[in-house]
Amino acid sequence: MTFPEDQTADSAARTALVVGATGIAGSALVEKLTSEGWSVLALSRRPGADREGVRWLSADLTSLESLSAVLVPEQPTHVFFTAWSRQDTEEENIAVNAGMVRDLLSALQDKDVAHVALMTGLKHYLGPFEAYAAGQMADTPFHEEEPRLPVRNFYYAQEDELFAAAAKQGFTWSVHRAHTVIGHAVGNAMNMGLTLATQATLCRERGEPFVFPGSETQWNGLTDMTDAGLLAEHMVWAATTPGAADEAFNIVNGDVFRWRWMWPKLAAYFGVEWEGYSQAPRPLEEAMAGREDQWSELARLHGLAEPRLDRMASWWHTDGDLGRDIEVVTDMGKSRDAGFTGYRRTLEAFVSLFDRYRAENLIP
Repeated sequence: MTFPEDQTADSAARTALVVGATGIAGSALVEKLTSEGWSVLALSRRPGADREGVRWLSADLTSLESLSAVLVPEQPTHVFFTAWSRQDTEEENIAVNAGMVRDLLSALQDKDVAHVALMTGLKHYLGPFEAYAAGQMADTPFHEEEPRLPVRNFYYAQEDELFAAAAKQGFTWSVHRAHTVIGHAVGNAMNMGLTLATQATLCRERGEPFVFPGSETQWNGLTDMTDAGLLAEHMVWAATTPGAADEAFNIVNGDVFRWRWMWPKLAAYFGVEWEGYSQAPRPLEEAMAGREDQWSELARLHGLAEPRLDRMASWWHTDGDLGRDIEVVTDMGKSRDAGFTGYRRTLEAFVSLFDRYRAENLIP
């Protein structure tokens, strides 16, 4: 299926399959697509909330048989892959996560799919978890034309599965390399937005300062981030813009900031005192250990929607991002040249996200 004038094609003629539809990126995609009149097949382990224009599908992404059975009656025109499964080693990450891409696209091989968009991230430039920011890397800001690092990386393996399937099945593709995505999702393995909101809430309840957990480099250096809504805009843009087909793109908000500027502003939102970097990192995995009962009681007192701390906060991931001893900023020139003009101010993205958490009774 092709849409030669895709920018103006009737959205009602399109059916999107969103894989990982309850995650940070996936849920933002579902919102974006339905707001534009797409029919959406939302694939996840568990169904999300009912929404007009959305039909929930459930399958085991690690099973070709399960995926094939669920997708037999479906006819998606566009596929958005945002799921991943964290494993103990990078070899396991490669086997499982590249396997999910391969099996999904295999299950769709007899469908008339026009485009497949794959979300990855800056580990493409920084290296996998086992060698994260530890070896030779390109200079910042990161550009898409940089060669792959000489290490095994599940992002590379996912891309290779995508490229092979596209060559065989005839769809166009896009790859979207995001940096620290913040958005609305609960129970997600990597969610700095909800993690920091949870940290600040716990600190406020005990009268403790809101402590920056990361490195001196991150406190003082420049960085950037990706709002999930902007990521969704970017993926839909690439999927429906002929000039963006068969390309890999970075996707960040478009502004840069220093945590020493951002941290006091986040503290002010929550009405807490703050502390910046001092002598050494103070990881959240240590500082927030054993707080499960505190959160459970806080949830009971305030009638919060999620009483489980492990579904609110991903301490390890925020420690990893804020603990890096290198500057990480990302170039958006390739997307700009191709016509994408989306932009977010990161502070406003945080504030809007915190407002939504409060409105949905996730934080008091």
